[in-house]
Amino acid sequence: MKPCHSCQAVIDEYILDKQLEPLRDLTVDEFNVCADCATIVSDSCVECDGAVYVPRTESTTPDYCPACRSDLISRTGHDPGWHRDTVSP
Repeated sequence: MKPCHSCQAVIDEYILDKQLEPLRDLTVDEFNVCADCATIVSDSCVECDGAVYVPRTESTTPDYCPACRSDLISRTGHDPGWHRDTVSP
């Protein structure tokens, strides 16, 4: 078991895995935070209407889920960032 990078608590992989279910194609292995430090917001991705992950230190909800952001990077070769307004024309 790994410690959470945010609060140093031991990561309960079962609880975190259940919380991450709305994020397509992601597993506990992609996160280094515990379930208490991971915030999942349903229906927020502008591409797939899926859930997004909001780090505890952020106050704004991202426009892209990690999977769609990764897809956009693969297709275009450019990182759009987490927010739509950071996309360059």
